[in-house]
Amino acid sequence: MDISRLASVYQADGPFATVTLDVGHDTENAAHEHELKVRDACERLTRAGAGDDVVRQISELLGETVDQPAPVTRTVVATAEGVRFDEVSHQRIDQPVVSWEPLPDLLGWVRMAERNTRFVLALVDHEGGDIAVYNSDVPEPDFETTAGGETVHVHKTGMGGWAALKYEHETENVWSRNAEAVADELESLIRDGIRLVLVGGDPKSLGQVTERLEKSQAEIVQLESGSRHQDGGEEARADAIRKALLDHSVSRRLELSHLLKDRLGQNFAVATGVRDVADAFVQGQVETLITDPDTLKEHDLAVKDHPGLSIGVPGDAPVRADLGLLAAAIHTGAQVTTLPQAAIAGVPVAALLRWDQGSSA
Repeated sequence: MDISRLASVYQADGPFATVTLDVGHDTENAAHEHELKVRDACERLTRAGAGDDVVRQISELLGETVDQPAPVTRTVVATAEGVRFDEVSHQRIDQPVVSWEPLPDLLGWVRMAERNTRFVLALVDHEGGDIAVYNSDVPEPDFETTAGGETVHVHKTGMGGWAALKYEHETENVWSRNAEAVADELESLIRDGIRLVLVGGDPKSLGQVTERLEKSQAEIVQLESGSRHQDGGEEARADAIRKALLDHSVSRRLELSHLLKDRLGQNFAVATGVRDVADAFVQGQVETLITDPDTLKEHDLAVKDHPGLSIGVPGDAPVRADLGLLAAAIHTGAQVTTLPQAAIAGVPVAALLRWDQGSSA
C-alpha cells in the first residue's frame, strides 16, 4: 500500500496523540456510549502526559456525530501544533487505539485502509455505459458519469436487403464508438490510480470494452450479473461485486505472501525481524514493509543500534517498533502491507528489498 499521503503527518514535531475510536451510532444507547468512549480516551491521553490543548482538540473532533451509516471508525492524530490527521472509515475495530508517543500510531489505520478497495463499476450496453467510482467500505459512489450515448442507428432493423445491410453496418459502428467512449473514460480513471475495474452488462458490449482495456494496468473483472437498466437485479449485482472484491483482496494478499515465501526460500532480497529490517531501512533497501501490527507493537526499536536510521525522532531513546518502522517507511518511500504473523514466517515484521545485500543497487 502506498502511504505517501501520510508524509505530512510526520512533518510535525511530536509527541503525537493518536486515537482510533468506534463512533458509529447503531444502537439505542449509541449517543451515551459515544460520549463515554470519548471521555475514556481523553482521560487515558491525560494520564499518558498529553497537554490540555491536545486533549481538547481530540475531544472536540471525536465528540462530533458522524452522520454516516455504521460501522464508523474515526482516527485522529494531533500535536501541540494542531490536528495532523482526521479520517473516517467504515470498519469495526476490536479495541480503541489511544496513544501519546514520539511518533503517530497509525499502523492499525494502515490495516483498515488496506481493506478498503477503490474500484470502478461500469455497466455497459450498446448505448454506452454508466460509470461510478467507489470505495469498498462506502455504499455510495464518490464519482459518477456516463460515456457514449450515441443512439442514432443503435438498434438493428431485423430486415433484409442492401439498405438493411448498410443500416446494420452503421449500427455496428455506433456500438463500437460507444464502447470506445466507455473504454476511454475507464482508461482515464486508471491513469488516476484505479487498479480494479468491474464491468457488467450486455455481453457484446462487454467484449468490446474489455478488448480495448487488454493492456491496461488495472485488473479488469467481468461481473456474472448486472446490466445497465436491470430491474430487480440489484441484489444479484451486489453479490457479484462483493465476490469480485473478495477475490481481488485474497489474490493480492496471497501473491504477496507467496513472493515473501519465495524470497525467504532463496534467501534473496529479504529481511526479517526488527533489527534486520531496521538495518535495511538505513541502506534504503526496503521496497515493501510487511508486518503484523498486533505483534510488532510488543517489540522495541533501539534507534542507537542503527546509525543513520531516519524516523524523525531526536535522540537515541528506544521507540515502539511498529511506530518506528512505519516512520522509516514514510521517510524512505517504502510500501507497507499487513499480514498475520503466521504468513510472515512466524516473525512480526519482514521486508522485501529493492536489491539483495550481496549485490549492488
